[in-house]
Amino acid sequence: MSDGGPSSFLALALSPRVVRRALSYALVVGAVLIAINHGDALLSGHVGTERLWKMGLTVLVPYTVSTLSSVGALRSVGASAAPGTRRD
Repeated sequence: MSDGGPSSFLALALSPRVVRRALSYALVVGAVLIAINHGDALLSGHVGTERLWKMGLTVLVPYTVSTLSSVGALRSVGASAAPGTRRD
C-alpha cells in the first residue's frame, strides 16, 4: 500500500470489504435512482435495450463512487499511519 502505484489501488479496489460495501451502496442508491429516473417507463412497460443500458449505468455510478471513496480513505489512513509521512 505504501508504493502508491496502480497495483495497490487495484488491490484495494478489489478487496472483499471494498467490493461488498460498494455493491450494497450500488444496490440501494441505484434502486432509488432507477425509481426516480425510470419509474414511469417501468410502470408503463416501456423498457427497451437502451433503457436497460441506462439503468445499468445508473447502478454503476454509485458503485464507482463508493469504490473510489473507500480506496481513497484506506490509502489516506495507511499513509498517515506510516512512519515519516506528513499529514495534509
